[in-house]
Order: sequence, then C-alpha cells, then structure tokens
Amino acid sequence: MTTPVVAAGPRRRAAAFLHRHAGVRLSLLLSAPLAWLGLAYLGALAALFVTAFWSTDVFTGDVVRVFTWANFHDLVTGDVYRTVALRSVGVAVAVTAIDLVIAFPMAFAMAKVASPRAQRWLVILVLTPLWASYLVKAYAWRVMLSSDGVLGWGYGLTATILTLSYLWLPYMILPIYAGLERLPGSLLDAAGDLGARGWRTFRTVVWPLTFPAVVAGSIFTFSLSLGDYITVKIVGGKSQLIGNVVYDNIGAANNLPFAAAVATVPVVIMLVYLAAVRRTGALDNL
Repeated sequence: MTTPVVAAGPRRRAAAFLHRHAGVRLSLLLSAPLAWLGLAYLGALAALFVTAFWSTDVFTGDVVRVFTWANFHDLVTGDVYRTVALRSVGVAVAVTAIDLVIAFPMAFAMAKVASPRAQRWLVILVLTPLWASYLVKAYAWRVMLSSDGVLGWGYGLTATILTLSYLWLPYMILPIYAGLERLPGSLLDAAGDLGARGWRTFRTVVWPLTFPAVVAGSIFTFSLSLGDYITVKIVGGKSQLIGNVVYDNIGAANNLPFAAAVATVPVVIMLVYLAAVRRTGALDNL
C-alpha cells in the first residue's frame, strides 16, 4: 500500500525556494536596513540638494521654494568661501597626515611586535578614548592650549589640527592594525632572508599590502575633519571652516538654503576623493 503524496503547502514551498536561492534570501534579509539607509541617508542628501536651490526672503526670513542658482553663484564668486573651502581641505589633509604618521608605527607594534595577550589590551586602550564625550575631549584640549594651560599655544588653526588629530586618531589606528594583522609574517621573513633592509621591506612589502587599510582610515579622518565645526568653535579662535559657515547660516543668519548649498561642498569634495582613491584600486581590496 503506497502512501499518498501530499502537496507541499505555500509556506513549505516558499522555504524550499529560499533555501535554493541564497541571493534572494540575502536580499530579503537586507531589504529592511537598505530601505532605512535609503530613507534616512539618501533621502536626507536629496533634501539637502533640493533645499540648496531655494532662497530666503530677506524681509520675512521665510524659505522661498523657487528654483534658483543664486546660492551656488555666491559660493563660486565669493572669495571668502573659496578661502574657507581651501582652508578646510588643508586642515583635513594635515589631520590625516599627522594621524597616519602616528598610527602606522603604533598599529605595526600592535600587530607584529606585541604578544596576542598584549594585542587585546592595546586595542582596548585605543578604543578607550572613544568612550569619552566628544565635548569633554575637545574642552580638555582647550584648557591645555589656553594661554595659562599646560601647552599655552593659544587658539587657531594649529590648535584645531592638533585637537582633530587626537579625536580621530583611533579611526586611523584600527583599520591599519587590521590590515597589518592580515599581513603574513612569512613575507617579512622572506624579505629579510633576501637581504631587504627595514625601509625597503616597508616600501616594497608592507606599504603596498596595507595601502587599502590606510585608505580606509584616511576616509574617516579626512571626512570627519572636513565637516567638523564644534572643535573649530572651541579651539579655532577666529578661524572659519566649512562646518562653521553651515552652522552660522542655519543659526544666526537663518538662511537654510545657503547653508544647504555650502554643505554640498564637502559632499562633492568627498565624492572626488573617493573617485581618486578608486582609480588606485585601493577600494577593491578593502
């Protein structure tokens, strides 16, 4: 006597289909976070770009939702805004360079010199500053840099660069550490056996293989420095960066459309930076 075959129900057929098609299963799993990303991030960027083409009524202060190029015309033709943009890029480059010089030997010591037990403690120590408040750390540097502080260097661009370098240093150390940890020690031993000294080993073996990790760290330090405005307010003195111009136009000037137009500048700069990095192939190896 044969057992009758019972047709699989809709749920069982759906489960079998998802089991056979891993790509569909993954797409369904990621649909909710991707939808939130599109709404919260891409939607906010779209609103930013749309607002940048509006204007503000000089008498009432109301936003006039009529398309105009006036904000971007003022950005391009105003010497002060070009100066602020170049200054902001210079600060971001300086912070990235300082963090790279400090982070690379620290990450190398963590990944290739320290014992496995010490590595865990060193990673914790690198992460510890991230647990403290941003404002607490920035004001601590303000106290140290004040005229009667420990350093007494005063406020300005130098103070801004030093403070930002400290704030974003962990974001450079951790990617480089991860990249160096994946670097096989046998390659370093082979380079030494072939007679390569320290600098040549670094230049021909270590640097090419860890360059994608350096790029990952630079994306953090560069972008975070480019858009920062709080540190400049605290230790920057009379210096102005892009973030300050955006903040002042939202608050004191009450000119939201122009603030949105200024905010597109760091977005464009980062897109150009990422495009330049992509041409090197570094992003393909992250």
